[in-house]
Amino acid sequence: MKHIKGKHGNIYFNDWSALKQKIQATSWSKIFVLVDENTEKYCLFHLLEQMDLPIHVIKIPSGEQHKNLNTCQLVWQNLMAKGADRLSLLINLGGGVIGDLGGFCAGTYMRGIRFIQIPTTLLSQVDASVGGKLGVDFMERKNMIGLFGNPEAVFIFTDFLKTLPERELKSGYAEMLKHALIADKDAWNRLSKTDVATINDWESTIYESVMIKQSIIQEDPLEAGKRKILNFGHTVGHAIESYWISREKPLLHGEAIAIGMVAEA
Repeated sequence: MKHIKGKHGNIYFNDWSALKQKIQATSWSKIFVLVDENTEKYCLFHLLEQMDLPIHVIKIPSGEQHKNLNTCQLVWQNLMAKGADRLSLLINLGGGVIGDLGGFCAGTYMRGIRFIQIPTTLLSQVDASVGGKLGVDFMERKNMIGLFGNPEAVFIFTDFLKTLPERELKSGYAEMLKHALIADKDAWNRLSKTDVATINDWESTIYESVMIKQSIIQEDPLEAGKRKILNFGHTVGHAIESYWISREKPLLHGEAIAIGMVAEA
């Protein structure tokens, strides 16, 4: 099992024992898990099997259209109603919306409580959960309200990918192609010729992609310079994605970014 050491928290791959040790190393007053209806159904029981401590579950609706301050208010209300204090832990179990919004709620509740990211989609495993960017959409614009905040750790479990439709896998793969395009020609040549449906060793493939992003972030954590290359495809892509947020069938993030990369290139 692989893991990546970082200045602001480690990233672990397929390591339930490391997750248990991380949680048991601190005397949390309470532990909360943020899910949506999909991760509640397909992922939560895996986490509960590993936990020996009582957990309070908070559920929000899935989808980018719910990544807003109204949903944050729902999370904050649940934390308050269930007695969360500054010694509480929030575990974000889900895709990019859960990670971005959950981290933002943790970072702002009582001026900040600690949180752990457990990304369950390919997109969130290779991109959204890594780097400490947290936030929500505002007035139909992507990520307009947010902050930088690092989780205690990120735990990537590739078995969760088995629950995803091919469209979601391709959305995440677009960010992996982006990492390769901006930093690793050999990886680009390999990934661009690979059919997502044929990948069996997701751990190694994701590890390689995360390493590219992590190396850039370590050099420029607050996006003052070099980290801006990670935004390739996002200037146009976010505009396209923002346009579709309120539509009946919005684009997935990776789909919009793929369009953005083509346009910008």
